[in-house]
Amino acid sequence: MNKHRPLLIFILPVIIIASLSLTSCMEGGQVISRPDEYTRIYEASEDIILKALKQVFREKGFGNASINPEKKQVESDYLFQNEWRSKATARVKKINWKECEVTLSVNTEKKTSTGWEMRRLLESEQYDKLFTAIELQIYQEQYKLKEDRSNP
Repeated sequence: MNKHRPLLIFILPVIIIASLSLTSCMEGGQVISRPDEYTRIYEASEDIILKALKQVFREKGFGNASINPEKKQVESDYLFQNEWRSKATARVKKINWKECEVTLSVNTEKKTSTGWEMRRLLESEQYDKLFTAIELQIYQEQYKLKEDRSNP
């Protein structure tokens, strides 16, 4: 498992970026009034999860992501491609002393003659892939923290 981990960490983002690129080139997409939101629970602190989210957004090509510590939220820049733009937002909510809930939303809009129109391009499978990348990044952030504490 450990031999394949670096390969998995490299291949997974490539697959997700390719999926996002292919779906963003589609002509259609279902028109929606509000972005979809999906939720997962992780065993990590809010700070670790926020750092992991920021890193995943950057790796997935959403540009600079910013952490709002007061709102416990990470928000990416808009990613523009032709007539489309996408923006990722994630909120973190502490459930108990060891678990936090992450609510993820990718807002995709198409430029029309009347302005930007919100469309659904990502399905639950793409969100599952993003949550997997987030989980892997959480483990990496926890490992970094553990290393920092052991090397004073």
